[in-house]
Amino acid sequence: MKFKTKLTCLLLPFAASFAMTAQATSAAGGGAQTSQPGESGAYTLNHVEFGAYADYFRLAPGSSTNFVGVGGRASFNVQPNLALEGEINYDFARNYTSTTTTTTSTTTTSTTVISRVRPITGLFGPKLQFGRSSAFRAFVTGKLGFLDFSTSSPSSVTGTQFSNGISGIGGSGTHLAFYPGGGIEGFWGPIGLRIEAGDEIYLNNGTRNNLRVTAGPTIRF
Repeated sequence: MKFKTKLTCLLLPFAASFAMTAQATSAAGGGAQTSQPGESGAYTLNHVEFGAYADYFRLAPGSSTNFVGVGGRASFNVQPNLALEGEINYDFARNYTSTTTTTTSTTTTSTTVISRVRPITGLFGPKLQFGRSSAFRAFVTGKLGFLDFSTSSPSSVTGTQFSNGISGIGGSGTHLAFYPGGGIEGFWGPIGLRIEAGDEIYLNNGTRNNLRVTAGPTIRF
């Protein structure tokens, strides 16, 4: 009996200490979960990002040719500083001015011609971003995809021309493309503006380097 009384007296402080610790842990929301507020803060407005953009593409196979177009992109964050992103854009046909001077006189004639070539670019790859959920951040990206030179009649762009260009991807006009680039993003809440530039490289009897610049609105959540 004395042994049981002594044992109870010895264990009582430990039991009281354990009860107080459990009560404090419960009030804090669980010891194993105390890091969650910081983790959720890092992911605030940083799960998915969608954007549209205007595209400037300086094609340089020998003589530089400038194309402009529109595109869209979507990225899904693996973690606050790393996202997987895919994008596609369609460049419009370019107008060429052909100048001819007659040999019998000094008369010069200029004719504007619309090309039949309309580049389509599709890229996918990682995007490494610095700034997490802050209002301003920089990023670098490296993507792999394709560059397709679709051709159509020189009339204005229609949905049929675009769909025909998409269905023709994989033919003789499609080339493997690589894209290293980088840029900046500025946000006002979930709405932001993104500016990016890089080198769109495609393979066609060697490597072809081409400047590519995009800018447009984006939204994240």
